[in-house]
Amino acid sequence: MRRLPLIVALLFTAANLPAQAVDDGLMMPRKTLSTGVMYAHDSWSQYWEGTLKRSNGNIGTLTTQTTTLVGHYGVTDRLTVVAMVPYVTTDASQGTLHGLSGVQDVTVAAKYQLFATRFTERGTLSALAVGAAGIPATNYTPDFQPLSIGLASRHATGRFTLHFETTGSWFIEGSAAHTWRNKVTLDRPAYYTNGQLYLTNEVAMPQVAEYKASTGFRKKRVFIPISITQQRTLGGSDIRRQDMPFVSNRMDFVKAEASVMYGLTVPTDLGVQIGVARTLSGRNVGQATTIMLGVLHTFHL
Repeated sequence: MRRLPLIVALLFTAANLPAQAVDDGLMMPRKTLSTGVMYAHDSWSQYWEGTLKRSNGNIGTLTTQTTTLVGHYGVTDRLTVVAMVPYVTTDASQGTLHGLSGVQDVTVAAKYQLFATRFTERGTLSALAVGAAGIPATNYTPDFQPLSIGLASRHATGRFTLHFETTGSWFIEGSAAHTWRNKVTLDRPAYYTNGQLYLTNEVAMPQVAEYKASTGFRKKRVFIPISITQQRTLGGSDIRRQDMPFVSNRMDFVKAEASVMYGLTVPTDLGVQIGVARTLSGRNVGQATTIMLGVLHTFHL
């Protein structure tokens, strides 16, 4: 029911605001390292049980807090590597269910710029290929949704991004990704899902497709992106009526997101960010509002 903490993709660097996300069309300059912390506060009181929107007195308001350490490094002007590690805490305001906390998944990614070329007289068009992989950092349980801190599945993602930036500093871009997820192991010998009993502790996880469209303004120390993201699970079942969510449930959503990023002049190379996201529609997810705060420092090596 809770969404994976993809909000870590909103960090940035302050000097000239180069690469700030795995799913954007920007790159880090060569031999530049940026490290920082991102905090996200995500909460919902209503969710979609399949296509039925409802609330649940045994949960009340579910709050997820995520603090993520992020690092970006420009290997070359065309190759950027990214690493991130989130610490997640969940809590339900009602009922007897206790929240969980811990380090979730370690994720590493590489962004490669395929080309950047002048596209008419109005701006520059660039294309990027991205590969990412993640593994659980701790032995947390995925079998306590929606209070689990993650899905505990090893995963790999391939992404393609097109980015067009005008000479007036406005930009528009589109991104598409496909994620492959490995089986998840439960701490029980059997489970029931999708109308069938499985006499095993291994759960096959459906693959996931994601599409994102963004626009905004980027100039010197200011970066203002606005985006719409759609996630579609390629398989999986709905939450059974009056039941807890299951790790392999279909988790679909459409989310709107906006943020303002600003590079401070004193001290130099320090940037701050604030953003907000809202789930507009979904299936087996909460209708969440997310508030994001971040700070990042850039080192020129």
